[in-house]
Amino acid sequence: MGAGRPADLSPSGPGARAVALLGSGRSPHSALTSQVTAPSTPELFSAGPDEAVVTCTTPGDETVVTRVGEQEISTTGPWHVAHFTGLEPDTEFSLAIEGAEHGQYFPSSFRTLVQPSGRLLATVATANDVHFGELECGHLGHPHEDIGPIMSVGPGEPPYPETMNRAVVSEMRALAPDAVVVKGDLTRAGLPEEYAAFLAVYGGLGDTMHHVRGNHDAIADPTMALEDTPYAVELPGVTLAVLDTVIPGTDGGQLTADQVQWLRDLATETPGAVLAFGHHYLWDLASETRNPHTFGINPDDSEALAAVVTDHENIVGYFAGHTHRNRVKRYEYVRNVPFAEIGCTKDYPGAWGEYRIYEGGYTQVVRRVTEPSAFAWAEKTRAMFAGVYTDYALGSLESRSFSQTF
Repeated sequence: MGAGRPADLSPSGPGARAVALLGSGRSPHSALTSQVTAPSTPELFSAGPDEAVVTCTTPGDETVVTRVGEQEISTTGPWHVAHFTGLEPDTEFSLAIEGAEHGQYFPSSFRTLVQPSGRLLATVATANDVHFGELECGHLGHPHEDIGPIMSVGPGEPPYPETMNRAVVSEMRALAPDAVVVKGDLTRAGLPEEYAAFLAVYGGLGDTMHHVRGNHDAIADPTMALEDTPYAVELPGVTLAVLDTVIPGTDGGQLTADQVQWLRDLATETPGAVLAFGHHYLWDLASETRNPHTFGINPDDSEALAAVVTDHENIVGYFAGHTHRNRVKRYEYVRNVPFAEIGCTKDYPGAWGEYRIYEGGYTQVVRRVTEPSAFAWAEKTRAMFAGVYTDYALGSLESRSFSQTF
């Protein structure tokens, strides 16, 4: 991501309108924060085929009761994570937290995902925008004027990228995935010591860990973390295609012709499903304007990628980072394949992705970090960009959790 700046949050972009909305006092959580002792920022964060994760906060060690259908979980604050399991797939469930009002991110009911058919073949985890070496977040980046607040840790506290990423790696290790893909912005500025810090933490995942650079990683060294891209990771029933989308010296993206051909050849030669990963997101194929210097992959290369996906039914998803938000785009003429963006790991919401691949499809479930010190940092940073960051970064539940059937 460019200078730690989320896409479209410049004072002249769509984020400015959201800032104005928040400045008027009309916030998704305003009704909740008016009661000091009531649970704050309640969110239905994840919903899989058989599970749901509900989070909220309280001022202190209050006990909160969360209900999903007939199940009930009590948690003790200030950071509350209620993880419900054993739910029926494709089923509507009521949702409630005692003392909390329903709102945009906390519906009164939700539906679990469809369970793809067949056996579970592989599990994959992803992270992006981990930013080892970063000391402050909340900057919009040149030439934009910061709107604040700028966030940093206190004296003597560990750097927040260390706190967030160590917690996420611990949660990934508990998942025991067949592969982990860290898709760019591994570092603040591509310095050797920052890259070494990344490898020290994510290297703990062993041979399952794979990574590729982002635009931040090419600032000081245009060859850092190229990792011989493009490359494929072969797993039971699925192939992961890892692409390099960086243009060194800019925050915009590309997909070179040789990589487009490589992906086409890989899909042709591979009988099973192919999931593609890169740092930059796809330019909006439905856009009526055409800017070759877009924040994502430029229009020509985006259309080339879309053409490969259109022509090969076994390419069933493209997954990116860079924007620090959760979002999914689908296009009917590109077979409604999801082009997904996953929120960042280093600050709110402390996101990482989980993919379960079955014989008949796969699920995406975006997780948020739950370790208390990491959760606390994520909650603090939701206030960035004059308070608009929650709305920007979180996205819809459908962007965070979905099933894709074959």
